[in-house]
Formats: sequence, structure tokens, C-alpha cells
Amino acid sequence: MFLVSAAALHGAAPVVGAPRLSAAQCALLQDIAVLDESGARRSIAIPAERPLTLYVDKRELVTLMTLGVQPELLVLGYLWNQRLIVDAAQIESITVDWSVGAAAVKTRGGLDALEAKTARRVVTTGCGQGTVFGDVMDQLERLRLPSAGAARIAQGDLYRILEAMRAQPSIHRQAGSVHGCALFCAGELWLFVEDVGRHNAIDTIAGWMALHGVAGGDKVFYTTGRLTSEMVMKSAHIGVPIIVSRNGITAMGHALAEQLGMTLFGRAANRHFLCYSGFERFDAEPLPPRGVVKVAVS
Repeated sequence: MFLVSAAALHGAAPVVGAPRLSAAQCALLQDIAVLDESGARRSIAIPAERPLTLYVDKRELVTLMTLGVQPELLVLGYLWNQRLIVDAAQIESITVDWSVGAAAVKTRGGLDALEAKTARRVVTTGCGQGTVFGDVMDQLERLRLPSAGAARIAQGDLYRILEAMRAQPSIHRQAGSVHGCALFCAGELWLFVEDVGRHNAIDTIAGWMALHGVAGGDKVFYTTGRLTSEMVMKSAHIGVPIIVSRNGITAMGHALAEQLGMTLFGRAANRHFLCYSGFERFDAEPLPPRGVVKVAVS
């Protein structure tokens, strides 16, 4: 599922020199027969995971396992988050052909030092085995996020985010086995994406941001997945300093967030959450303590 709100679309237009994108579509769900615990046969829907191989100027780069929601934005966001491009205008076109499971990326003048940048790969914990090129990790020290005074979140807005995600229709509700990611601004949902891997979902959001020149400093990123170093790093790359997760956090994700000055919320659902780092960005509004209830015994 891919959703862009009216607020996100208001005034949003592709950047000057934006690439031409195909509009490839594919089935997101597949029906299969199952046998349940009572011995009954029935049909259910499951996510239709498929491979998508990226070719940059006819050179094979990587194969992504994806649900296939907005694959052109996934490819653009992947290239941007991997720091293989710094501007969407570097790409002339992205053409996805599901009949051969390929995405053909044509650049305007080649990508600088592509061989060197992709020489070292790190296989991450991303679902379907995410890949981060080593050069990306080396660039983390150069990332600069907004100060705590410029990018903050109030507890009321955090609750609005959690309520919006609780009410959001999704493929996960129908078939499970997918992750959802979302972009919020001032507590309002802007984008929502689902994919078989949380890293694909954030790359798709990144692709939309790159295509429209949208900055991340005043945004909040939400994910149903755990906060690994990869997810923290990708959020930092799109300039978003605050992450909210329904899941937990890894030690490396926590260390990276502290290094970059990011605020991470985890185990966040209903009215419960844990703030793991970046407390200085959070405007707490705790509920007043409940009074002692006295029970009269007759």
C-alpha cells in the first residue's frame, strides 16, 4: 500500500530536471490454499514478494526483494540513501519492467566513482537481507541534522502519530508479513508505504522526498520495524531526526542515534512508549498520577 495525503501533495511538484518514471504495476497479494488447525481448507491472501534487479546505465547493481509498491520511487530512494546520487536530477529515467523483474536506470552523465562506492558491501539485518555499501557508512560523520531547538516533538503529537497508525488501513491487516513506514509533519500523516522489508519502505519514502525536493528536518519518521543501525542511518540520510517505532532497538542503532543526535521512540503503541535517546527534543506532557482509590468495607 502507498498513500500520499492531501497535505503532502499541497504545493508539492517534481524538482527541476526530475527523472521520467514509468508507472509499473503488479499484484500486491496472492491467494493460496491453506489447512487450518481444525483440518479445514480455505483460501487466504499473502504478500506477493518478487525480485527487482537494478541496472544503472546497463550495469547490474543489486537485486531488491520487494512487494512492488511504487518501484520507481523505491529505486530512486535506494540510490539516494546509498549516496550514489545527491540529486534526483542526476537520473534521466527509471523504467521498471515486471515481466523481466528489472529496473533500468539511465543517468544524465554517469555516476561518479560508482565502482569505488559499491566495492564494499555490508549485508544488514533488513528483511530479505538489506545491503548497505561500505562508503555510505564512512560518510556518517558528515551528516548534520537540525538542532534540538529546531526539531522537536510534543507528547501530544506523538500520541496523534500512534493513533493515526492504529487507524490506518493496511496490507498487514489483510495478509500480514509486511512492514509499514510513514512520514509525519506536525503530527499529521504525509506518506505511508508498506513493503516486505522496512528498508524498502523507507527507501520509497526517500524516493518521493528526493523527487519533490522535500526536506526532512521538520518531519517524524514512523516504522513498524525494529530500530537497527540501518534504519537509523537511512532516517538520518533523509534528514529526519526523530523516529518512532512500534518495535524495539538494537545496541548499534542506539549508539548511532546518540552519535548523530537523533531522538528514538520504541515500543510505541496506544499510550505507551520508551524514549531511548535524544531526550532534549522531547516535550513531555505526562498524565497526572492517578489518585488512590479507597474501597469502603461495610
